[in-house]
Amino acid sequence: MFSFILAVHIIVAIALSGIILIQHGKGADAGASFGSGSAGTVFGASGSGNFLSRATAILAIIFFCTSLALAYHAQEQAQDQFRLDVPASNTPK
Repeated sequence: MFSFILAVHIIVAIALSGIILIQHGKGADAGASFGSGSAGTVFGASGSGNFLSRATAILAIIFFCTSLALAYHAQEQAQDQFRLDVPASNTPK
């Protein structure tokens, strides 16, 4: 389970970075009115902002959830490592 959550976490982190880099800043709208050609994009004149914003929010939520799951798993693993009430199997006799 840990490997699966870690794989999802890494994939989401890469996708989140890519989507953030694709988005244009707030000052880019002024350049579009002077003929920069952003109205002819795949998503239309205003569709890319809504789609990319929603995708960023969804990926951020998944990233935070996987971060919490990985932190919980690491805490459980650390507690099991230092637990004294569990008999050690490799103790010399």
